[in-house]
Amino acid sequence: MNETLVGANVVNVELVPGGSPDTEVAVPIPRGRQLSPETIAVIAASMAASTCRAYAADREAFAAWCSREGRTVLPASGETMAEWVRHLTVTPRPRTNRPAAPSTIERALSAVTTWHLEQGHAKPNMRGARAVLNAYKDRLAEQKDEAAQARQATAALPAQIRAMLADTDRTTLAGQRNAALVLLGFATAARVSELVALGLADVTEAEHGYDVTVYRKKVRKHTNAILYGTDPATCPVRALRTYLAALADAGRDDGPLFVRVDRWDRIAPPLTRDGRPIGDPTGRMTPEAAAEVIERLADVAGLSGAWSGHSLRRGFATAARAAGHDPLEIARAGGWADGSRVLALYMDDVDRVKNSPLVGIGL
Repeated sequence: MNETLVGANVVNVELVPGGSPDTEVAVPIPRGRQLSPETIAVIAASMAASTCRAYAADREAFAAWCSREGRTVLPASGETMAEWVRHLTVTPRPRTNRPAAPSTIERALSAVTTWHLEQGHAKPNMRGARAVLNAYKDRLAEQKDEAAQARQATAALPAQIRAMLADTDRTTLAGQRNAALVLLGFATAARVSELVALGLADVTEAEHGYDVTVYRKKVRKHTNAILYGTDPATCPVRALRTYLAALADAGRDDGPLFVRVDRWDRIAPPLTRDGRPIGDPTGRMTPEAAAEVIERLADVAGLSGAWSGHSLRRGFATAARAAGHDPLEIARAGGWADGSRVLALYMDDVDRVKNSPLVGIGL
């Protein structure tokens, strides 16, 4: 089998012997093993936009490497996959001048294996590629290289959130928005992409506080019960109510929940680039803007660590587990899949101490 790249299009063909030993003829792959461009687009749409962009870049890089090496792109042999991984482990990347981290290689492998499935091919044999990657991980660990550990966002726990909001001016619309964004993001364990996708229609007042319906890629819609906090400064219900009232006063009773606000508290100020309007016309914040709010608040509070938009989600899992909540309930609240290894990693910060065999043995 082979795949010919024609511009941005993919042509599926099978190479069979031609009239002489040195010639081959391209024969289309049976239709039953192909996916239409429309179906591929639907599959791509089911993934986060950032994942789609990363996969596209990984696939392009793999195809370019195969072209240079004279190797078949699709379907790739197990030997090709192993050689490609070795290439990634020794070739410096332009941005960092270092080879790719193991987590980056894992993502690239996923990009290529899913590409095979999308094009009607079986996954390539990954035994050699995995062996090369595991040897790379071992070498980095022996060298105590920081790349041996996947970079993880610092967990935003309640104490850190109080510090982040301590100097936030909540008399301004921007400050009210930021407080609501941080506290609601923590209370729902939402990714920033899920947080900024919320609309005013997704928030319903209830006796216990609010019900917030979050759309999550893996579990579709899920309604989170947002409860009153014991500390008014970090109560998500109070922060959300204050922000909603401010939006209503500004005449916003529909549309996105989290909106752009400038230094003069103007909602959805016009944005232009080269004289042309850019940005969501409704004023909806981008995931990058929401993450920047979290990172900036942590920086102003003088908090050390790797802060990102994911800090709230990880902090929720860690804090909920420390409070003794069941992992299944934590997973349901945050939209993690059953048996999620990522969630288990987040909770391990608590469990490795609480469940340590050293507990209660009399030292």
